[in-house]
Amino acid sequence: MPAKPDLGSAALQRPSSPPQVVHVSASTCQNLSLFKDLMKEYRRLDDTINMRLNRNLAAFRDRDRLRSSGKSVASLQDESCAYFWRELVASWKGRAEIIDYCVQVVDQTMAQKRAALEAQETGPDAERKIQAALFGDQVKLNQIHNELAVEKIVRRRSLEAFTSRCRYFQPPMSDVEGREWWE
Repeated sequence: MPAKPDLGSAALQRPSSPPQVVHVSASTCQNLSLFKDLMKEYRRLDDTINMRLNRNLAAFRDRDRLRSSGKSVASLQDESCAYFWRELVASWKGRAEIIDYCVQVVDQTMAQKRAALEAQETGPDAERKIQAALFGDQVKLNQIHNELAVEKIVRRRSLEAFTSRCRYFQPPMSDVEGREWWE
C-alpha cells in the first residue's frame, strides 16, 4: 500500500530542500520550464517563511519541554532564529549556485554558436539555423537573468519577515556569506 501524501500544514513542515538531491545538468539549464520548476521548489522555504518561523519556534519549545532544561523564551527564540537563519542562507546559496551555473552553461552554448558563425564554414541555411538557435539561447539567458532579479526580491521579502520575528538576531561574524545577505 503506497504511503499517503502529507496534506495541509504537515506538507509545509517537511524539510525545505527537495526530498531528493537534484543534480543540475546542462540540459536542466537548457529547458526553461524545468529550470523554473526547480527554482519554484527551492523557493518553497521563502514562500512559507512566516508559518515555518512559527513552527520552528514551537518545535524548539517542545524540545526544551521534553529535556526539562527550563531555558528562557528569549534563549529559545535565539536558538530557533539561528537554526532557521542557517537553513535560509543554505537555501539562498543553493539557488544562487544553480542560477550562476545555468548562466555559465548558456553563455558557453552561445559562445560555441558564435564561433561556428564566425568560422563561416557553413552555408546560408545553416547560418540562419545557427542564428535562430543563438536568438533562442539569448532568450534563455534573459530568463535566467530575470531569475536573479526575482531572487533579490524573494530574499528581501524573506529577510524582512525574518527580521520582524527575530528582532535581536545578528548573523555570527563567522558566517561571511550570511552577513553579506544580511546587509
